[in-house]
Order: sequence, then structure tokens, then C-alpha cells
Amino acid sequence: MTANGAPTGITQGSRTTGGIGESTLRPDGVLKVTGEFAYSSDMWHEDMLWGQILRSTVAHAEIVSVDTSEALATAGVYAVMTYDDLPTDVRHYGLEIRDTPVLAHGKVRHHGEPVAIVAADHPETARRAAAKIKVEYRELPLVTDEASATAPDAVLVHENRSDPHSGHVPHPNIVHRQPIVRGDATAAAERAEVIVEGDYSFGMQDQAFLGPESGLAVPGEDGGVDLYIATQWLHSDLRQIAPVLGLPEDKVRMTLSGVGGAFGGREDLSMQIHACLLALRTGKPVKIVYNRFESFFGHVHRHPARLHYEHGATRDGRLTHVKCRIVLDGGAYASASPAVVGNAASLSVGPYVCEDVDIEALALYSNNPPCGAMRGFGAVQACFAYEAQMDKVAKELGLDPVEFRRINAMEQGTIMPTGQSVDSPAPVAELLRRVKAMPLPPERQWESSEGADVRQLPGGLSNTTHGEGVVRGVGYAVGIKNVGFSEGFDDYSTARVRLEVAGGRPVVTVHTAMAEVGQGGVTVHAQIARTELGVTQVTIQPADTRVGSAGSTSASRQTYVTGGAVKHACELVREKVLDIGRRRLGSHHPAWATAGLLLEGGKVVSDGGEVLADLVDVLEDEVVEVEEEWRHRPTEPFDPRTGQGNGHVQYSFAAHRAVVEVDTELGLVKVIELACAQDVGKALNPLSVIGQIQGGTVQGLGIAVMEEIVVDPVTAKVRNPSFTDYLLPTILDTPALPVDVLELADDHAPYGLRGVGEAPTLSSTPAVLAAVRDATGLALDRTPVRPEHLTGTA
Repeated sequence: MTANGAPTGITQGSRTTGGIGESTLRPDGVLKVTGEFAYSSDMWHEDMLWGQILRSTVAHAEIVSVDTSEALATAGVYAVMTYDDLPTDVRHYGLEIRDTPVLAHGKVRHHGEPVAIVAADHPETARRAAAKIKVEYRELPLVTDEASATAPDAVLVHENRSDPHSGHVPHPNIVHRQPIVRGDATAAAERAEVIVEGDYSFGMQDQAFLGPESGLAVPGEDGGVDLYIATQWLHSDLRQIAPVLGLPEDKVRMTLSGVGGAFGGREDLSMQIHACLLALRTGKPVKIVYNRFESFFGHVHRHPARLHYEHGATRDGRLTHVKCRIVLDGGAYASASPAVVGNAASLSVGPYVCEDVDIEALALYSNNPPCGAMRGFGAVQACFAYEAQMDKVAKELGLDPVEFRRINAMEQGTIMPTGQSVDSPAPVAELLRRVKAMPLPPERQWESSEGADVRQLPGGLSNTTHGEGVVRGVGYAVGIKNVGFSEGFDDYSTARVRLEVAGGRPVVTVHTAMAEVGQGGVTVHAQIARTELGVTQVTIQPADTRVGSAGSTSASRQTYVTGGAVKHACELVREKVLDIGRRRLGSHHPAWATAGLLLEGGKVVSDGGEVLADLVDVLEDEVVEVEEEWRHRPTEPFDPRTGQGNGHVQYSFAAHRAVVEVDTELGLVKVIELACAQDVGKALNPLSVIGQIQGGTVQGLGIAVMEEIVVDPVTAKVRNPSFTDYLLPTILDTPALPVDVLELADDHAPYGLRGVGEAPTLSSTPAVLAAVRDATGLALDRTPVRPEHLTGTA
């Protein structure tokens, strides 16, 4: 720059690398792969105590007495607390309904409910002390299903129920009920030339994240507490924790620690309050880490469901009507059940055009384990059933199942059963076309000079078959998922963005409370900052409650909402920087007065590519910082009687094709390929998008053929709380996962993006089941499908 401030050597502005649309590497990726990443369970503090929780051994019982004397007398024990030791009158918490006791009081409502907590100087001492607590129970009758929950003389899981949803439910053991009525399904049924009914059941799935619940609470000198925690929503935790501790929110300081997966299982509190209570009682830092057995009891699961569907169609393949009833088992406490019901109901018809619907969805209170948020959030259960129905109707009509779906596929402008118009691209037919057009994997050659590779056969390394009785099947499915919080929830996020000169170059700092749970948000936020501010060096500050809420890392919303907040804050920072430049340098070049100036490659650049100044020269010693909230378009509650309303902000779509091989003699299934086509609006980080789609696909595969928490129907006790008996797909169970990404921009969303993470979890499950049906000819109306269902021994 010359002495009078005019730019010299004006050239095309250099492009900032690492922005949106590029597959930039994750800053935490190498550390996680090499085992060097610090998770919440790795935290340590001098003079730290260890916390332990005593859990109920029965599912429903009156607590007659609790004797803690032996535990208190144990050497090394600093504190033992029960419900009576809690410091305030606020002794319950909950995501939507405050119905969950911090520690059981009067009775326990499910197997594994926390009854007492212990702090000791060694984890083994804490465990032994907890085992010395004597609890006398008087067992009570159980509520385990809809019949026992809604009978005229049913035992009430919550005797004195009071919550916002209670006026809309016909029985106190129903958490929430949502009907959706549009058109006249009964009259439409009379026009139907084919009517198909089906009853389906969906098993209880666990999020099965690998990092167990853990955290560290450190008492502060001001009487407050600092909590370092693995969670999905810092500010929601804060809202629930502070009243129980009797502290103002500014004295409960929360910082996100390394999270080893979540998938909805960390939306509810687990050990947060317990660690803080023990830290404040003892005056010492307290760490709690669940073992795997405790983890199965320490978080909610996916709602098991029973679903009844009726579909009608004309002979030319047009749907006439859909009737359905979806019953979700919410377990002992409400958690996110009301919202899950809303999703299940509003998405229960699937991505299809149908003007006449009669839908009812409800969630029950029971003495089974609590259920709440899990990836797909109510839409997964519905998709399994409606896609099975679509295959049945297609078969009845003699139509190709993909063609039948394409005939009825929704598109932009379709009216949902809730009366909401789909006002962005809805490429359902195109996704089906693409996934069907993918090349099929080659047929197996079972006989060769070297023999079959048993790793590729049903049963795998167990060497149960060499190809005898193995048949192949192909199945298709497509699903629809909402993005973001719904039904009038004030869905917003906050971002603080700072731009300054440090070390002779411009540096950006981004601070949000977004929980990075493995989805790659920290990578995307840096990409957004680089794109908007043209600065390569971007620092992402640790998430904590010193900045405003970012909402939950769930509902496929963080890239949309917190990414939108970061984009918005960056835009405001950019305008302030340009104002500084105009003030300091504007008189030296007429382009400063024009619109469309950009920050690119660390410089101020005109829309024609002229470099007007270096950012370093514009800023000098000034620091530009903005903290702003950002909201998407508002939604509205569904009408409690008809379910009508603009309840969702955005929809996402994915289609799958599954290729399976089934040993029909042994009932073993090998998924050979699970291909996906998905519209993502705009792939901000293509590599991360592929990873999200493949991860969601494998979770859908898991519930299709192996994953299920088994609850004893007589005792309501969990029978398989370990990875020995709760089976997860391993790398040997994971098939080829080809992905075809479609980018059709949603004009209402930042960069046109569409939430990615949940949609592939929907359609992968029914696609696998459809393929197994194709191979075996069996109806298969439940998940997961087990060997006995395939061999007729169930």
C-alpha cells in the first residue's frame, strides 16, 4: 500500500482454503483414532473423590426403609446421600415434565432407578460402600404394556400427575396423545380397491455410545460449582440442575468435556446432579464414571412401539387413505416422550401423498426403563411400519415396490397430513430412482477351488455354513424426517465471533455452547468462519455456559441452527470490519463505497476480485466481536384434536436399498450391501456428510437384525445390560455402504443445507427387513428379526 493508502499491485483475491463445500479434516479426528483424545472419563483433579450410585433391584416397589449406617462407617467414605438429604424442596427434574426424582422417594418406578449416592476416596471403596446400603422394598403391581396401563383399575405410575399435556390424554398413564385427522379416511376406504392391514412391533434400542456417562464436579470458593460434563445440551442441563442445588444459574458453571457419542442418550441428565450434590456436600471435587452395566440403566432408550396400519389404494396404485395407531412405551418417566409422539404422528404416513388420514399416536407411562430421544426420534418406528405396508400393498396390486412408491411420492408443494405445505425440494422419486439404479453387488460363487470365505457368509467366523441353504434378497425403503425442534418450540442458537490481529495475521475465534458429540460441528463452524471472514486461522473455543444456549445436539439441527448463528455473527463482524475500512481507507479508493465487498484470503476484496486492503491494515489494533442469537422460521403446535399445524421447519429424505443373504436353515442374516441416496441440500463438508449417512445407516441395520434391550415381561427387569448380550454391529457385520448425495438447496436454510444425521437411520431398517422378506417369503412384522423368526421356531 502506498503512503496515501491506495492499494498497490491489485490482483485477483486469493481464495481462502478450508471453507464450506470442502472436505476439511476434523481437528479431533487424529486424536480420537490414535487414542489420545481426552474424554470426560479421563478427567482428573487433585484430592478428588469418586462418586457411586446405588440403584433399585426391582422395577416397582414401595421403599420401606433405607439404612446407610454401614456405608457411612466405611473407611474412606466422605458422604452418603438419599432423597431426605437433598438441599432444597426442588427434588425432581425433567426435559419437558419435571417428574423424575433426583433420588427415589417413597417408591421406585423402574429397575435401576437411583436410590442413594456415595462419595469416597477410591472408586472401589465407593462401590463397596454403596453395596452396604440396605434398602427394604415392598413390591407393587407392575404396569408393563398398554393393557395394564389403561385398564379401568390400572395402577398409576404417577399418582399425582400434573403437566401441560395431561388435559389431552384419556388416562393418567398416558404421557401424551396426538391425533391427526385430515380429510375423511372412512369415506376414502369405501373408494379403495385394495385394503391392507398390518400389526408391527419395534424393539427397544439402546444408543450404545462407547463413552460411558461421566463428569467431574468441582466446588467453587463462591459456594457455586464447576461441572465438566459430557452432554448434548449444556443449558438444558443447567436449567434442571441449578434449582435442585439451590443455586442461581450463574453459580453453576458448565463446560463440555470430551463426548464419546450420544445419539440422544445424553439429552437427559444422568450423573450431573449427583456429582454436584456430592461435591457441595464434601467440599471436594467428585468424579463419577459409569461402568457399562450402569450405563444401560443411566440413560433413556429408543421407545419400543406397537403399530397398527391400514392402507388403501386403487388398482392403478394411488393411495386412497391411511389409518394408523402408534403406541410408544415411554417407561417410568416422561423424558422427551411428548415430542417423540408428535414426530411419530406427524410423519406416520411417510413421504407420500395421501389426502385422507386418521392417525393416533400416544406414549405410555410404565414400569419399564425410561425411553426418550434417540436418533430418528419417533420417525424410525413409524417408517418401519409404513414401509412394510407399502411393500404389502404393492404386492397385492402386482406392482414393483419401487414403482408403487414413486407413483405416490411427495414433491415440493405436497400437503402433509398436518396441513403443512412442503415448501422446499422433496426429491423422493429421484432418490428412489437413484438408489435402484446403483449397480447390484455380484452374486456369490459359493463353490470354488478355494472354498467360500466364511467371513462373507451368514454366521461369519462362527463357520456355521458354507453356502448351503443361503438365498439372496433385495429390499427398498424411503423415509421422511423433520429437522430441528418443532411444534412451536423457540429453537435458536447463540454464537460469539471475534476477529483480531494476533502474531501479525488475522485470527478468528468462534465460541458457542454447541455440544460436539462426534457429528463434526466444530469442523463446520470453522469452515463457516473461513468462508464468511476470509481468514484461515480459526479457533473454536470449548463449549460452556459462558455464552448463550446453542440448544441440543439433536434433531439434525446443529449445522442448521448453530451453523446459522455462526454465519449470522460472522456477517455482522464482516460489516463492522468493512465499516472500519471505509472509515480509515475509504477515501483512497472508490470501490470502498460500493456494495458487495468481501473478505477473502485475509484481504478486503471487491466483488470483481480487486484487493482493496489487507485485513491486518484495516484492523490494526481493533478487536471486532459480536454475540448474537439466530432463529429459523417459527413453527406452531399441532392442534390437540386434529393435529393440524405448521409443526416442522424442514424435512429431510433418504432412500435405501438392502441386499442380504439369509441362511434359511439356521436363520442367519448377512447384509451384503446397504446403499443410500440422500438429499442434503448443501454438503458443507462432503466427507463428514458421507460419514453421517453411513453411521446412521449402520444404526438402522443394528435394530433390523440384532439390537434390542430385552425387558422381562413378568418382572420388568432388564435382562441384557452389557455388550456381551446387547449385540451391536461390528466391522465384520458392516456391509458395503455406497452413498449417492443429492444437493437440492432449501432456500430457507443457511447455504441451502438440510439436516443430515437422522434421515438414514429411518429407511435403512425397513430396507433390510424388506430384503429378508424378499429372500424368505416370510411376513416379518417385528424388529429385530431373530433366527427363530426365520426358522419358524419362535
